[in-house]
Amino acid sequence: MRSYATVGAVALTGVLALAACGTDNNGGGSKAASPKASSCAKGSLNASGSTAQANAMTQWIKAYQSTCSSATVNYQANGSGAGIQQFSQGSTDFAGSDSPLKPEETGPATKRCKGNKPVHLPMVPGPIAVVYNLPGVADLQIDGPTLGKIFSGKIKKWDDPAIKAQNSGAKLPSSPIQTFHRSESSGTTDNFTKYLAAAAGKNWTFDHDKTWKAPGGQGSKGSDGIASSVKQTTGALSYVELSFAQSSKLSMAKVKNASGKYVALTNEAVGALISSAKAKGTGNDLQLELDYNTMDPKAYPIALVTYEIVCSKGLPSDKVALEKGFLSYAASQKGQDTLTSLGYAPLPDTVATKVRQSIQSIS
Repeated sequence: MRSYATVGAVALTGVLALAACGTDNNGGGSKAASPKASSCAKGSLNASGSTAQANAMTQWIKAYQSTCSSATVNYQANGSGAGIQQFSQGSTDFAGSDSPLKPEETGPATKRCKGNKPVHLPMVPGPIAVVYNLPGVADLQIDGPTLGKIFSGKIKKWDDPAIKAQNSGAKLPSSPIQTFHRSESSGTTDNFTKYLAAAAGKNWTFDHDKTWKAPGGQGSKGSDGIASSVKQTTGALSYVELSFAQSSKLSMAKVKNASGKYVALTNEAVGALISSAKAKGTGNDLQLELDYNTMDPKAYPIALVTYEIVCSKGLPSDKVALEKGFLSYAASQKGQDTLTSLGYAPLPDTVATKVRQSIQSIS
């Protein structure tokens, strides 16, 4: 069993609340609380990256700009890899990524920050749903080893004995399983394959990466692309953030956790996983690690945390106040409260406090 050690920090505490309300992809359907006028700043801010947090960003931007009329915030949801690349090239002011910077990405990011350390601000925790399109089959149950075999091409049909054994009484067709994965560099892919590497054992030999490495399957761009592909394809199976699974009304499988329990993606199940996460990093850098093999029988075992990656120092002087103002709103109680209606989970108070402190140190 794979374990995750705490590195220079303490375990996260508290169970997160997660509302089960749906949303459309433009972030509608939820009235966001406005930021305080004192956090407003003038100017324009550009960011890009994670599609997982697209709905959250849309809502935060709408709320911030509605109060701060002299501010413009633009966010392009083009995938974590693209977001990091654009940030490192200096074309954006911060990046959204569902995975921390790799060692080879840290150097360019540090150079972009004029030699100063880039920091990770965990902002949007979100569960990853295993979604499928199989008419007549409700409450599909599946475990990590079987998912590893399916996504590596070893299991090809829905009535495979490994799937049938976990779904007694279900009328599983003999038709092919149509798997979909993200076509671009994606933090969601990185986190899903981290889960496979931890839970599938020898049935997943591709480790984890933002770029899909296993053979077969079909690629779709962005979380919305995955959701659309699954919705339109009978026999489809994929992975996508809960926010997008809900908005597209996709069927979600119960996933077997390390304690042997098949767990549906619920408020309490997500909280049980996130509360077992470990924090690492030093100073204002707040990276988190999830234990995909947590033995908590109530835990749903697959989730991610989206970071805003920012320069701790080295921003142009005309950007500092606006970046701090917008990110402070996103990390505030009001900003985090809006996540529950969008299919995400708010940060635990202990972590949110540290994030707010880190934002205030930006210069």
